[in-house]
Amino acid sequence: MTTYSAPLRDIMFVLTELADIDGVAALPGYEEASPDVVHAVLDEAAKLAAEVLAPLNQIGDQQGSRLVDGKVVTPDGWKQAYQTFIDSGWNALAFEEQYGGQNLPWLLATAVQEMWHAANMSFGLCPMLTQGAVEALILHGSEQLQDRYLSKMVSGEWTGTMNLTEPQAGSDLSAVRMKAVPEGEHYRLFGQKIFITYGDHDLTDNIVHMVLARLPDAPEGVRGISLFLVPKMLVDENGEIGQRNEVRCVSLEHKLGIQASPTAVLAYGDNQGAVGYLVGEPNRGLEYMFTMMNLARHAVGVEGLAIAERAFQQAKTYAMERVQGRPIGTPSEDHAAIVHHPDVRRMLMTMKAKVEAMRAMVYAWASAHDKSHRHPDQAERLRQHNTVELLTPVVKGWCTETGNEVASLGVQVHGGMGYIEETGAAQHFRDARITTIYEGTTGIQANDLVGRKVLRDQGQAARAFIDGLRDIDFDALDGVGRAVESGLGHLEQATDWIVGAAQRDPRLPAAASAYYLNLWGTVIGGWLMAKAALVAQKKLDAGDGDEKFYRAKIETARYYATHVLPQSVALLHTINEGSEASLAIAPELL
Repeated sequence: MTTYSAPLRDIMFVLTELADIDGVAALPGYEEASPDVVHAVLDEAAKLAAEVLAPLNQIGDQQGSRLVDGKVVTPDGWKQAYQTFIDSGWNALAFEEQYGGQNLPWLLATAVQEMWHAANMSFGLCPMLTQGAVEALILHGSEQLQDRYLSKMVSGEWTGTMNLTEPQAGSDLSAVRMKAVPEGEHYRLFGQKIFITYGDHDLTDNIVHMVLARLPDAPEGVRGISLFLVPKMLVDENGEIGQRNEVRCVSLEHKLGIQASPTAVLAYGDNQGAVGYLVGEPNRGLEYMFTMMNLARHAVGVEGLAIAERAFQQAKTYAMERVQGRPIGTPSEDHAAIVHHPDVRRMLMTMKAKVEAMRAMVYAWASAHDKSHRHPDQAERLRQHNTVELLTPVVKGWCTETGNEVASLGVQVHGGMGYIEETGAAQHFRDARITTIYEGTTGIQANDLVGRKVLRDQGQAARAFIDGLRDIDFDALDGVGRAVESGLGHLEQATDWIVGAAQRDPRLPAAASAYYLNLWGTVIGGWLMAKAALVAQKKLDAGDGDEKFYRAKIETARYYATHVLPQSVALLHTINEGSEASLAIAPELL
């Protein structure tokens, strides 16, 4: 059985030195987020992750969730763990007090979410989807729906889902065909949804589905999609559960990973139709769904970080313990642990550097998210909102691709033992694979970055963001600073190319988009690593704190600057010179 220990020292460093937890806690409404509260929340979350969730990770992988006589049965220990989770109030952490929440920053919730997904990603997916459904209901639901459903969803007593995909409508939501027929104050829904995470389970008494469907008179395409709340169990005006709604789990998908997370095929309306309630206004469903989608995309980026952290911890422990071969350059004839072999050290340093870059990025996004909603200055709220918009596809796309890479390296560090399921390294690799697909594939994120975030204003917001990163002087870091400045220059040149290429051939930016997203992640990750090293150097100069910890920060940033940031040169070259080659061969000649 593999273990997990939350990296609290690293988490606190990023929260305090890179993500401005003190500034976030000072925002209106976050008065409860004192340093003592922050530390207490992190400590308790770490205990739950290590002692309750992590021991179930391999059990869940081996048993999986099963469909038995039309009911989904989760693995051993799942129900008890979920009850502990909601009894401790974890689901309510970041929601407002008026809905039963604890009114703590999303930044703090992000750190906690990292622990859930690192300890047990299959488990963490359930509250992740519920949180998105809650946010959509808070922003767009009627007062009646909020009164009836929100308190129990915020507490986690009831869970929530996101129902987008249909057999004929994958990423192309314009092809959604689920029908919603008006009937008095509610609607009757008919159709099928696939790939529904925690679409059915035995953890709670009710599941609240957020479902995209079409009204009879709806226009074609995405403009004709509405959003409906469809409970598994009907709820009366007093909030009490009544009879079963016409929603049933037809089957569970057989997947590569996240075996314990039930991915359901749901059938709506076998007979009279499933009772549903319109959320917001007709034909604005896709707009509302993106409320859930953007939070979910950030959360999946957190998953990429989390599974990478878990894979790194396991690989490091194995490398420290596995004795194999004689160290190069030493006179000793004794065998030594493989951590002493240079190539193993290279792999571990790559894992460590990328994990730290991802953590800084997803926490920085969460900080900007909090400030975009709570900062008293309107101009600052807008600036932070623009940062969130620009970085959302980067966080989701780059962190998940990087998480897959790190999980793969974790298997490689183990050698042949990594390919054996009993060690657990292979599970992290399998579990990580879905993250680049969830909530829009990497290609969709890249197209979003290019089309909706860069080309919509001819690159002005992107250039302004890049210029803002140059406000920090990294000269004290010598080669690290030069590497960051070079990377920023490459990112700026690539942005200029994207804008210019769109005028020549609109296909070219799309052909370059995945490389462009990778360039963004690589460079922003390097900038954040350099910022961390600058803080560490100042701490050392002042004789403040743990010398070994801060020296490791500096050396890890130097590794990133010499091993990862140089990739920006190749990425820029591929964007500039290789995009036309992607389109040169006719499809029939592939």
